[in-house]
Amino acid sequence: MKDFLSSYQILPRLIFLLLVFIAYSMLTTSCEPLATGFDDTEGASCYVAGSITPVPDTFTMVRVMTWNIRFGAARLPWFGDACSDNVNFTEDEIYRALQTIAGKINEVKPDILLLQEVDVKSKRSAYIDELQWLLDHTYFNYAVCGSQWKAQFIPSDGLGRMDEENAILSRWPVNDAQRIQLALRNDQDKLTLYFYERCCMVTGRIAIPGIGNLYAVNIHASATATPDIKQQQIMQFKAELDRINGKGGSFVAGGDLNTLPPGSDTTDYCIQDMCPGESFHHSWDDPVHKEGSNYEPEKHFLDPVYAGYICAVPEDDYRKNQFRYFSHTTRPGHFWDRTLDYLFTNGRWAPNSVKTHQDALTQSDHAPVSVMFILPR
Repeated sequence: MKDFLSSYQILPRLIFLLLVFIAYSMLTTSCEPLATGFDDTEGASCYVAGSITPVPDTFTMVRVMTWNIRFGAARLPWFGDACSDNVNFTEDEIYRALQTIAGKINEVKPDILLLQEVDVKSKRSAYIDELQWLLDHTYFNYAVCGSQWKAQFIPSDGLGRMDEENAILSRWPVNDAQRIQLALRNDQDKLTLYFYERCCMVTGRIAIPGIGNLYAVNIHASATATPDIKQQQIMQFKAELDRINGKGGSFVAGGDLNTLPPGSDTTDYCIQDMCPGESFHHSWDDPVHKEGSNYEPEKHFLDPVYAGYICAVPEDDYRKNQFRYFSHTTRPGHFWDRTLDYLFTNGRWAPNSVKTHQDALTQSDHAPVSVMFILPR
């Protein structure tokens, strides 16, 4: 009887694995796969506001802002990043969060806005097109976006349909927009990788009258990739900046790089990010570090970007007062405890104009960062 029970218990698992294999084979060979793959470089999607807001004719400076808006879910507990069992949210919950996000945007009034984690008709955010909603509830007129995570159906944890975008919003038209694929994780099985996010950059030329080739570049690097892949992604970011710079263009660039600035006092956040029941940093722990929380191997990854271009927060300023520039925390109800969000240019930032908007504690798990950019003439 014992042997029979063992076989009986194993049988459903074998059937499940067989069904998974069959489903995976169908997905990877069908004309319309459930999860979307991307070319290395392809055109970005374009959006226009429901009504166009007039823009003043004369500008000498523009405000640039980057913000990871956490798929419009504010600080609601979610299973993927906040030690929760919650997976999907209601329309009311998402609309309330989007109203606070739009309120902050309308308060700061950036002219060019780099957004990460903008959901477009995803199940977890009640199938709301957040990008169109934000265009229609702010003064922005145009947007371009590239998908970071797209699937008709994710058969895990009840996620279902997913379309998470990185977006550039602008008061002026955005031309020549492209989505650029970043290096994929190399530490996952094929089935997991098939449905997993595909980190990317989005670029576009901002058509400000009287201004030449001004480009915006928005990146969302991986939070959990192995150090070698994360370093590749950061070097791809620099390579795109080098390309624009090499052809005589100006750029404002940045986003959520998911790594710390050079000279950070703290590089290991495993204990801060630990969920109930987890254990790290002991010899018996496997893994010893929480995925995505130990930045020690990455502490020099951004050196080439800082060396080549101008960060809105200079290294010396950051080292003198790191707390002032913290822009992220994984813990709802806690203050920001690290810096992951950046803005770079090959032009000129207005002196003393950068601000990490640390008062935006309830709108996302990232604080927006803004700075004034002096337009090239």
